[in-house]
Amino acid sequence: MFAGFFDGPEVIVVLIVVLVLFGGSQIPKLARNLGQAQKEFKKGLSEGAKDDDAKTE
Repeated sequence: MFAGFFDGPEVIVVLIVVLVLFGGSQIPKLARNLGQAQKEFKKGLSEGAKDDDAKTE
């Protein structure tokens, strides 16, 4: 998806900006929230697929 968008230096700049904006103490909380959001998104996708399968049967 973002294969050519971020190269080496761009990733470092983005990480520095995130560190400055959120501070070192907020990074673990931000990562935890992103992980939970991804988990909920995948759960919603699988539930939606189950609903679609139930409708077609």
